[in-house]
Amino acid sequence: MIGSKYVRRLYDWVLHWAYTPYGPLALFLMAFGSSSFFPVPPDALLVTLCLGDRSRSFFFALLCTVGSLLGGIVGYIIGVFFFESIGVRILDFYGLFEEYEQVRTVFDAQAFWSIFAAALSPIPYKVFTIAGGVFRISLVAFILGTIVARSLRYFSMAGLIWMFGGPIKRFIDRYFDQVALAFVILIIGGFIAIRYLF
Repeated sequence: MIGSKYVRRLYDWVLHWAYTPYGPLALFLMAFGSSSFFPVPPDALLVTLCLGDRSRSFFFALLCTVGSLLGGIVGYIIGVFFFESIGVRILDFYGLFEEYEQVRTVFDAQAFWSIFAAALSPIPYKVFTIAGGVFRISLVAFILGTIVARSLRYFSMAGLIWMFGGPIKRFIDRYFDQVALAFVILIIGGFIAIRYLF
């Protein structure tokens, strides 16, 4: 299939960063951008970097967590100060503009858990970071929810690779098409969830 070959080339391109000095910087920037404006999540790059150097797995997870937190704060700032010029376009892209009042109700009731769930799941997190700024949810709850969820997500992945790196790499190489399809389903599921959850 043409699609699977294209995804395979993309996978190989991402994997090569694990063997370059720019890998950690690329991971940080991707984590930063995906929390505020960039559409591609950093998970695949985190996995490839950890597979490339298992001894630094937790360092990569820390980079990913910090980048995601800082990017989330930028998303929050976009919501507070630049919603009309930037935030509206981003939220329109994800189809959440008309659901603002319902999102605010959720934030008002459970700000921490709303951010926690969004940061842990495949739901596009940038939508919640911007909406959090628009609705002025507690910045403390926002930061804590992001740190806890993103740490759990990224350090769990890094820990598994640190413990079982070789077998996991062989599994991905052998069943790549199935793994790629699963990731696509998760991403699509995230978009569907954010469209209909509220």
